Amino acid sequence: MPDVGRFTGRHVLAELHGVDPDLLDDPARLGQLLRAAVTEAGATVLDVVAQRFAPQGATVIALLAESHASVHTYPEHGSLFADVFTCGERADPEHALRLLAASLHAASVHLSVLHRGER
Repeated sequence: MPDVGRFTGRHVLAELHGVDPDLLDDPARLGQLLRAAVTEAGATVLDVVAQRFAPQGATVIALLAESHASVHTYPEHGSLFADVFTCGERADPEHALRLLAASLHAASVHLSVLHRGER
């Protein structure tokens, strides 16, 4: 089997607060914003799946050629959890989450970066 790349990646976990609750309850718009953020950060989006929950909230998952990105919202708190995991070196998951936070006009952002695999 040919060597196609290093077994390495970065997994960035985020908590965003102070986001418009109406936006957090709009899975279609969240999907557009997530797609734009990961694309601008160098990832290749293969598909986006979004689900709204009753009475509120949404989960959006982007399948990436490099791995995945996800958002799970809590409109009642104006907050969301998000993560982006990318293998290899091309895509920048931290940049993707910062772009997403900016597009959502988040009042505060907390990021944790995990280095996975070989370094």
